[in-house]
Amino acid sequence: MTTRHLTCHCGTVELTLLMPPADLTTMRRCDCSFCRRRGAAAVSVPLAGLAVTKGAENLTLYQFGTNTARHYFCKTCGIYTHHQRRSNPLEYGVNLGALEGINPRDYDIGWVDGVNHPSDQTP
Repeated sequence: MTTRHLTCHCGTVELTLLMPPADLTTMRRCDCSFCRRRGAAAVSVPLAGLAVTKGAENLTLYQFGTNTARHYFCKTCGIYTHHQRRSNPLEYGVNLGALEGINPRDYDIGWVDGVNHPSDQTP
């Protein structure tokens, strides 16, 4: 496992992530109504692999639609740090651009079809 660190822009919130060595192979963007406006690419982390090490009280939660996903932001600077996914509630998506030493521009990031997510389809 690899340990990585993530911070919001103002430094109030810090996360420590324990990720598989191939962690960056999971990076992706989503085109659902929320993610395409947010614009941040995310990588996957198991629920047990994420710890808020500073500023938990400064995180704010946003939910919409099915209220399955839980999106967290720094109350001070507004940076999206992570979210518990609706596609897999056993993992977090974390903001690739907020990971220390990572510039999303250096990667070819794929897209997932969030517009047609199975949770949003009527039977």
